[in-house]
Amino acid sequence: MGDFNGWGHNKSFQNEGKRIRNSDIWILKASFPIDARLDYKIIVNGDMWLIDQLNPYQQWSGVGANSELRMPLWKDDPIHIRNPDVPRGSLSPDILFTSEILRYQITFNVYHPYGMDERTPLPVLYVMDGYEYMHPEMGNMLTILDNLYAEKKIDPIMVVFIDHRDPINRTINRRMEELAMNATYFRFFKEEFLPYIEKNYSVLSSPEYRAIMGTSVGALAATYFAFSQPQLFSMAGIQSPSFYLRPQIYSFCNDPGTTKTKVSMTAGLINDSSEGSQKMKEILASNSCEYTYREVNEGHSWGNWRNLIDDILIDLFAIK
Repeated sequence: MGDFNGWGHNKSFQNEGKRIRNSDIWILKASFPIDARLDYKIIVNGDMWLIDQLNPYQQWSGVGANSELRMPLWKDDPIHIRNPDVPRGSLSPDILFTSEILRYQITFNVYHPYGMDERTPLPVLYVMDGYEYMHPEMGNMLTILDNLYAEKKIDPIMVVFIDHRDPINRTINRRMEELAMNATYFRFFKEEFLPYIEKNYSVLSSPEYRAIMGTSVGALAATYFAFSQPQLFSMAGIQSPSFYLRPQIYSFCNDPGTTKTKVSMTAGLINDSSEGSQKMKEILASNSCEYTYREVNEGHSWGNWRNLIDDILIDLFAIK
Protein backbone atom coordinates (compact mmCIF):
# COMPACT_ATOMS: atom_id res chain seq x y z
CA MET A 1 0.00 0.00 0.00
CA GLY A 2 1.23 3.48 -0.71
CA ASP A 3 1.00 6.70 -2.66
CA PHE A 4 0.97 4.69 -5.90
CA ASN A 5 -2.51 3.30 -5.16
CA GLY A 6 -3.80 6.11 -2.95
CA TRP A 7 -3.27 3.88 0.09
CA GLY A 8 -5.97 1.53 -1.19
CA HIS A 9 -8.38 4.04 -2.73
CA ASN A 10 -7.18 3.37 -6.28
CA LYS A 11 -8.54 -0.13 -6.85
CA SER A 12 -7.23 -0.29 -10.42
CA PHE A 13 -3.61 -0.62 -9.24
CA GLN A 14 -2.67 -4.30 -8.86
CA ASN A 15 -0.81 -4.21 -5.56
CA GLU A 16 -0.53 -7.87 -4.53
CA GLY A 17 2.94 -9.36 -4.64
CA LYS A 18 3.64 -12.77 -6.17
CA ARG A 19 5.72 -15.38 -4.40
CA ILE A 20 8.74 -16.70 -6.26
CA ARG A 21 8.48 -20.48 -6.40
CA ASN A 22 10.46 -22.42 -3.78
CA SER A 23 11.47 -19.24 -1.95
CA ASP A 24 10.28 -16.84 0.74
CA ILE A 25 10.68 -13.89 -1.65
CA TRP A 26 7.65 -11.92 -2.85
CA ILE A 27 7.85 -9.49 -5.74
CA LEU A 28 5.69 -6.71 -7.19
CA LYS A 29 6.60 -5.05 -10.48
CA ALA A 30 5.38 -1.56 -11.35
CA SER A 31 6.47 1.45 -13.40
CA PHE A 32 6.70 5.03 -12.10
CA PRO A 33 7.99 8.37 -13.45
CA ILE A 34 11.77 8.49 -13.33
CA ASP A 35 11.81 11.39 -10.83
CA ALA A 36 9.03 10.06 -8.56
CA ARG A 37 9.21 9.63 -4.79
CA LEU A 38 6.55 7.51 -3.08
CA ASP A 39 5.64 6.49 0.47
CA TYR A 40 4.65 2.87 1.04
CA LYS A 41 4.27 0.06 3.54
CA ILE A 42 4.17 -3.71 3.12
CA ILE A 43 1.01 -5.48 4.32
CA VAL A 44 1.25 -9.11 5.41
CA ASN A 45 -1.80 -11.31 5.95
CA GLY A 46 -4.15 -8.38 5.43
CA ASP A 47 -3.55 -6.60 8.74
CA MET A 48 0.20 -6.35 9.51
CA TRP A 49 1.49 -2.99 8.20
CA LEU A 50 5.28 -3.14 8.05
CA ILE A 51 8.19 -0.87 7.22
CA ASP A 52 10.35 -2.38 4.47
CA GLN A 53 13.30 -3.64 6.53
CA LEU A 54 15.56 -3.85 3.44
CA ASN A 55 15.02 -0.20 2.50
CA PRO A 56 17.06 2.39 4.46
CA TYR A 57 14.93 5.31 3.23
CA GLN A 58 11.96 6.40 5.33
CA GLN A 59 9.63 9.39 5.41
CA TRP A 60 7.61 10.36 8.45
CA SER A 61 3.94 11.15 8.25
CA GLY A 62 1.47 12.49 10.82
CA VAL A 63 0.84 8.88 11.91
CA GLY A 64 4.39 7.49 11.88
CA ALA A 65 7.09 6.44 9.43
CA ASN A 66 6.65 4.99 5.94
CA SER A 67 9.20 3.39 3.65
CA GLU A 68 10.23 5.57 0.75
CA LEU A 69 10.65 4.58 -2.90
CA ARG A 70 13.08 6.93 -4.64
CA MET A 71 13.25 6.73 -8.42
CA PRO A 72 16.68 7.44 -10.01
CA LEU A 73 16.20 11.13 -10.87
CA TRP A 74 14.59 12.13 -7.58
CA LYS A 75 16.92 14.24 -5.46
CA ASP A 76 16.60 15.36 -1.86
CA ASP A 77 16.82 19.12 -1.44
CA PRO A 78 20.03 20.24 0.32
CA ILE A 79 18.03 23.05 1.93
CA HIS A 80 17.16 20.49 4.64
CA ILE A 81 20.74 19.93 5.75
CA ARG A 82 21.52 21.58 9.07
CA ASN A 83 24.76 23.50 8.49
CA PRO A 84 26.62 23.97 11.79
CA ASP A 85 27.95 27.30 10.50
CA VAL A 86 24.43 28.70 9.94
CA PRO A 87 23.12 30.41 13.09
CA ARG A 88 19.71 29.32 14.27
CA GLY A 89 16.75 31.58 14.75
CA SER A 90 14.92 31.60 18.06
CA LEU A 91 11.81 29.53 18.70
CA SER A 92 9.51 30.21 21.60
CA PRO A 93 8.30 27.40 23.84
CA ASP A 94 4.66 26.36 23.46
CA ILE A 95 2.39 29.34 24.13
CA LEU A 96 -1.20 28.87 25.28
CA PHE A 97 -3.97 31.12 24.02
CA THR A 98 -7.47 30.94 25.47
CA SER A 99 -10.18 31.70 22.93
CA GLU A 100 -13.57 32.96 24.02
CA ILE A 101 -14.95 32.33 20.54
CA LEU A 102 -13.74 28.72 20.33
CA ARG A 103 -14.22 28.14 24.07
CA TYR A 104 -10.96 26.23 24.39
CA GLN A 105 -7.21 26.79 24.37
CA ILE A 106 -4.85 26.54 21.43
CA THR A 107 -1.06 26.25 21.33
CA PHE A 108 1.36 28.11 19.09
CA ASN A 109 5.08 28.83 18.69
CA VAL A 110 6.86 31.91 17.35
CA TYR A 111 10.05 31.89 15.26
CA HIS A 112 12.38 34.89 14.88
CA PRO A 113 15.35 34.88 12.49
CA TYR A 114 18.83 35.03 13.96
CA GLY A 115 20.27 38.46 14.64
CA MET A 116 17.01 40.37 14.35
CA ASP A 117 16.02 42.64 17.21
CA GLU A 118 12.60 41.38 18.30
CA ARG A 119 11.48 45.01 18.51
CA THR A 120 11.98 45.40 14.73
CA PRO A 121 8.63 45.05 12.92
CA LEU A 122 8.69 42.09 10.51
CA PRO A 123 6.39 40.53 7.94
CA VAL A 124 4.54 37.59 9.49
CA LEU A 125 3.63 34.14 8.19
CA TYR A 126 0.92 32.08 9.93
CA VAL A 127 1.38 28.32 9.43
CA MET A 128 -1.39 25.78 9.93
CA ASP A 129 -0.34 22.33 11.25
CA GLY A 130 2.62 24.12 12.76
CA TYR A 131 3.80 21.15 14.83
CA GLU A 132 4.26 19.01 11.71
CA TYR A 133 5.79 21.85 9.68
CA MET A 134 8.38 22.35 12.46
CA HIS A 135 9.10 18.64 13.01
CA PRO A 136 12.58 17.79 11.60
CA GLU A 137 11.31 14.49 10.14
CA MET A 138 8.30 16.11 8.45
CA GLY A 139 8.36 19.76 7.35
CA ASN A 140 11.76 20.62 8.87
CA MET A 141 10.80 24.25 8.32
CA LEU A 142 13.03 25.74 11.02
CA THR A 143 16.15 24.51 9.23
CA ILE A 144 14.75 25.75 5.91
CA LEU A 145 14.09 29.21 7.35
CA ASP A 146 17.57 29.45 8.88
CA ASN A 147 19.25 28.37 5.63
CA LEU A 148 17.19 30.66 3.37
CA TYR A 149 17.83 33.62 5.65
CA ALA A 150 21.58 32.87 5.84
CA GLU A 151 21.74 32.53 2.04
CA LYS A 152 19.93 35.87 1.68
CA LYS A 153 17.13 34.31 -0.36
CA ILE A 154 14.28 35.70 1.75
CA ASP A 155 13.65 38.78 3.82
CA PRO A 156 13.60 38.25 7.60
CA ILE A 157 10.12 37.19 8.68
CA MET A 158 8.41 36.18 11.90
CA VAL A 159 6.58 32.85 11.70
CA VAL A 160 3.67 31.76 13.89
CA PHE A 161 3.27 27.97 13.97
CA ILE A 162 -0.25 26.97 15.06
CA ASP A 163 -0.80 23.57 16.65
CA HIS A 164 -4.29 22.10 16.20
CA ARG A 165 -3.76 19.38 18.79
CA ASP A 166 -5.43 19.67 22.17
CA PRO A 167 -2.87 21.17 24.60
CA ILE A 168 -3.76 18.63 27.31
CA ASN A 169 -4.24 15.51 25.19
CA ARG A 170 -2.05 15.73 22.08
CA THR A 171 -3.73 12.64 20.59
CA ILE A 172 -6.81 14.82 19.96
CA ASN A 173 -6.32 16.82 16.76
CA ARG A 174 -8.98 19.39 15.82
CA ARG A 175 -7.56 20.16 12.36
CA MET A 176 -10.39 18.58 10.36
CA GLU A 177 -12.95 20.54 12.36
CA GLU A 178 -11.05 23.83 12.45
CA LEU A 179 -9.64 24.00 8.93
CA ALA A 180 -12.42 22.82 6.59
CA MET A 181 -13.71 26.36 5.87
CA ASN A 182 -14.93 26.73 9.44
CA ALA A 183 -16.47 30.21 9.80
CA THR A 184 -16.15 30.12 13.60
CA TYR A 185 -12.46 29.29 13.45
CA PHE A 186 -11.91 32.08 10.91
CA ARG A 187 -13.73 34.51 13.23
CA PHE A 188 -11.44 33.43 16.07
CA PHE A 189 -8.44 34.06 13.83
CA LYS A 190 -9.66 37.47 12.69
CA GLU A 191 -11.13 38.85 15.93
CA GLU A 192 -8.91 37.27 18.60
CA PHE A 193 -5.69 35.72 17.33
CA LEU A 194 -4.45 38.31 14.81
CA PRO A 195 -5.08 41.22 17.21
CA TYR A 196 -3.29 39.32 19.98
CA ILE A 197 -0.21 38.65 17.83
CA GLU A 198 -0.06 42.24 16.60
CA LYS A 199 -0.42 43.61 20.11
CA ASN A 200 2.23 41.35 21.68
CA TYR A 201 4.80 41.02 18.88
CA SER A 202 6.51 43.49 16.64
CA VAL A 203 5.04 42.70 13.22
CA LEU A 204 4.04 44.74 10.20
CA SER A 205 0.26 44.89 10.40
CA SER A 206 -0.48 45.85 6.79
CA PRO A 207 -1.99 42.90 4.80
CA GLU A 208 0.78 43.17 2.22
CA TYR A 209 3.14 41.84 4.91
CA ARG A 210 0.81 39.10 6.18
CA ALA A 211 0.76 35.53 4.79
CA ILE A 212 -1.04 32.27 5.57
CA MET A 213 0.21 28.76 4.71
CA GLY A 214 -0.93 25.16 5.04
CA THR A 215 -1.04 21.70 3.53
CA SER A 216 -4.00 19.44 2.69
CA VAL A 217 -7.00 20.67 4.69
CA GLY A 218 -4.71 23.39 6.07
CA ALA A 219 -4.17 24.54 2.47
CA LEU A 220 -7.96 24.68 2.04
CA ALA A 221 -8.09 26.91 5.12
CA ALA A 222 -5.25 29.10 3.83
CA THR A 223 -7.15 29.59 0.56
CA TYR A 224 -10.36 30.38 2.44
CA PHE A 225 -8.61 32.85 4.74
CA ALA A 226 -6.79 34.66 1.92
CA PHE A 227 -9.80 35.02 -0.37
CA SER A 228 -12.63 35.56 2.11
CA GLN A 229 -11.19 38.86 3.33
CA PRO A 230 -8.14 39.94 1.29
CA GLN A 231 -7.68 42.91 3.59
CA LEU A 232 -6.31 40.41 6.14
CA PHE A 233 -3.94 38.29 4.04
CA SER A 234 -2.35 39.29 0.76
CA MET A 235 -0.25 36.11 0.43
CA ALA A 236 -1.01 32.38 0.62
CA GLY A 237 1.13 29.24 0.49
CA ILE A 238 -1.07 26.34 -0.61
CA GLN A 239 0.28 22.75 -0.59
CA SER A 240 -1.78 19.80 -1.90
CA PRO A 241 -5.06 21.52 -1.04
CA SER A 242 -8.04 19.32 -0.15
CA PHE A 243 -10.46 21.40 -2.23
CA TYR A 244 -12.67 18.34 -2.75
CA LEU A 245 -13.81 18.62 0.87
CA ARG A 246 -15.43 22.00 0.18
CA PRO A 247 -15.94 22.42 -3.60
CA GLN A 248 -17.63 25.77 -2.95
CA ILE A 249 -14.09 27.14 -2.56
CA TYR A 250 -13.84 27.38 -6.37
CA SER A 251 -16.74 29.82 -6.73
CA PHE A 252 -15.53 31.54 -3.56
CA CYS A 253 -12.22 32.39 -5.28
CA ASN A 254 -13.66 33.06 -8.74
CA ASP A 255 -13.99 36.82 -8.44
CA PRO A 256 -12.06 38.89 -11.00
CA GLY A 257 -12.56 41.93 -8.80
CA THR A 258 -10.77 40.41 -5.81
CA THR A 259 -7.91 42.42 -4.37
CA LYS A 260 -4.65 41.18 -5.86
CA THR A 261 -3.43 38.16 -3.89
CA LYS A 262 -0.02 36.50 -4.22
CA VAL A 263 -0.38 32.70 -4.27
CA SER A 264 2.23 29.95 -4.32
CA MET A 265 0.54 26.56 -4.87
CA THR A 266 2.01 23.05 -5.14
CA ALA A 267 0.53 19.62 -5.84
CA GLY A 268 1.56 16.02 -6.37
CA LEU A 269 0.68 14.15 -9.55
CA ILE A 270 0.34 10.69 -7.98
CA ASN A 271 -3.00 10.30 -6.19
CA ASP A 272 -2.70 13.76 -4.70
CA SER A 273 -4.57 16.99 -5.38
CA SER A 274 -3.38 17.93 -8.87
CA GLU A 275 -6.85 17.81 -10.46
CA GLY A 276 -8.35 20.25 -7.96
CA SER A 277 -5.21 22.36 -7.93
CA GLN A 278 -5.21 22.70 -11.71
CA LYS A 279 -8.85 23.77 -11.59
CA MET A 280 -7.96 26.42 -9.03
CA LYS A 281 -4.97 27.46 -11.14
CA GLU A 282 -7.34 28.27 -14.02
CA ILE A 283 -9.48 30.35 -11.68
CA LEU A 284 -6.46 32.24 -10.36
CA ALA A 285 -5.32 32.91 -13.92
CA SER A 286 -8.67 34.55 -14.71
CA ASN A 287 -8.70 36.96 -11.77
CA SER A 288 -6.21 39.48 -10.47
CA CYS A 289 -3.96 37.06 -8.60
CA GLU A 290 -0.21 36.79 -8.91
CA TYR A 291 0.40 33.06 -8.68
CA THR A 292 3.07 30.38 -9.05
CA TYR A 293 2.13 26.73 -9.52
CA ARG A 294 4.37 23.64 -9.23
CA GLU A 295 3.69 19.93 -9.66
CA VAL A 296 5.88 16.96 -8.68
CA ASN A 297 5.66 13.21 -9.25
CA GLU A 298 4.80 12.46 -5.64
CA GLY A 299 1.81 11.71 -3.45
CA HIS A 300 0.00 13.32 -0.53
CA SER A 301 2.85 13.26 1.99
CA TRP A 302 5.47 15.27 3.81
CA GLY A 303 8.13 13.96 1.43
CA ASN A 304 6.33 15.99 -1.25
CA TRP A 305 5.64 19.07 0.85
CA ARG A 306 8.98 19.50 2.64
CA ASN A 307 10.94 19.77 -0.61
CA LEU A 308 8.73 22.62 -1.82
CA ILE A 309 8.59 24.76 1.33
CA ASP A 310 11.65 26.77 0.32
CA ASP A 311 10.13 27.49 -3.11
CA ILE A 312 6.97 28.85 -1.47
CA LEU A 313 8.90 31.00 0.98
CA ILE A 314 10.98 32.47 -1.84
CA ASP A 315 7.83 33.11 -3.92
CA LEU A 316 6.25 35.04 -1.04
CA PHE A 317 9.22 36.67 0.72
CA ALA A 318 12.11 36.89 -1.75
CA ILE A 319 14.45 39.82 -1.12
CA LYS A 320 13.37 42.63 -3.41
